[in-house]
Amino acid sequence: MQLPDPGLAARSLRAVWHPCTQMKHHERIPLLPIARGQGAWLYDTEGRRYLDGISSWWVNLFGHAHPAINAAVADQLGTLEHVMLAGCTHAPAVMLAERLSALTGGALGHAFFASDGASAVEIALKMSFHFWRNRGQAAKRDFVCIDNGYHGETLGALAVTDVALFRDAYGPLLRHAHRAPSPDARLAAPGESAADAAARALAGVATLFEARAGQLAAIIVEPLVQCAAGMAMHDPSYLRGLRELCDAYGVHLIADEIAVGFGRTGTFFAHEQAGIRPDFLCLSKGISGGYLPLSVVLSTNDIHDAFYADETARGFLHSHSYTGNPLACRAALATLDLFETTDAIARNRARFDVLEQALGALASHPRVAHLRRRGAILAFDVDDRARPGQPGFAQRYARHALAAGALLRPIGHTVYLMPPYILDDEEIAQLASATMIALEQTLHAS
Repeated sequence: MQLPDPGLAARSLRAVWHPCTQMKHHERIPLLPIARGQGAWLYDTEGRRYLDGISSWWVNLFGHAHPAINAAVADQLGTLEHVMLAGCTHAPAVMLAERLSALTGGALGHAFFASDGASAVEIALKMSFHFWRNRGQAAKRDFVCIDNGYHGETLGALAVTDVALFRDAYGPLLRHAHRAPSPDARLAAPGESAADAAARALAGVATLFEARAGQLAAIIVEPLVQCAAGMAMHDPSYLRGLRELCDAYGVHLIADEIAVGFGRTGTFFAHEQAGIRPDFLCLSKGISGGYLPLSVVLSTNDIHDAFYADETARGFLHSHSYTGNPLACRAALATLDLFETTDAIARNRARFDVLEQALGALASHPRVAHLRRRGAILAFDVDDRARPGQPGFAQRYARHALAAGALLRPIGHTVYLMPPYILDDEEIAQLASATMIALEQTLHAS
């Protein structure tokens, strides 16, 4: 294999338009040219290594270049790399659909495959809208999203995303969605619990449903953690209340577990902690272990049956060329195998207990607030106090973290850790140390 080009970063700036990036910023913030990955580590073109503390945008579950996933993809590559899923089928897609359904106890028995998280959200929204039309209730066509929620950057997904940056840029292109209060536990008033904050948010949903249920198709929620909102965590009682309201008013519940599924919150699916099932479950990111683009929407028999008819127009009208790609499905199957053979979720509890203890000093840090954890996600908010003209906190912190040997990218003033599920004691200590070093250096330079 040819050695990486040492000028890779410069060439990338000339030729590649990087995602969700102001390219001009890279005049002063160098790109990180990655040559290879192994386990929890990424290696740049000069051989320096960085602990992947954010799982490469939350996708990598069992480390880079995992031998079991490598072997599964290589085996599949030798038999069937792709065939269209319209009019054809293949074993990896069937097996993956069956196994995912089994993980919901059969409650969500039908899998519709796509390529990425935003596409999964688009599918769930379209399915809900089309379901109500097929059932003769075409007036039910509006959607409800949660304050500060994020569901992707395609137009349908953006319409149910409440991020000011995106709404300011693309608002004229977007369909209106109703907003409901966030159950973010950080919004609890003095003396209130996280459950109290959730109850207040539910009251807002109830008011909206009572006024508009006849026009509402679905509400979409990120169960337990609104990740792009700065890892905003909420009490599971909120999900139980949503399920009850949706049942009472005839509104679909869409659970966007694109970021929080596959063990991230301490259970395989986040909604399990509330003892409920949604009508639609959107999955992506970790589904293939971070190997290949893949997403899926799981739905109930009731949803599926509303489309089952002789007329083509009553079928679900959505497709893309790589739907259910065999290579991606084999990577996902190998990832599911690793959950079973490594007892990953139980082991994560112990690993992240150690990580939380290693960062315990943050709880009394004068510039840190809301140190919090849900399963394998740990976060805290920072009082930055930057001087005028300085780059933002996230940029400055990320630079110091790289110097300390970790890839960490804060969201606004929120530092979060979401590493792969394989860290040993030494790597946990290294991640904790890099987190603290980067914090102190960032604040010291403010």
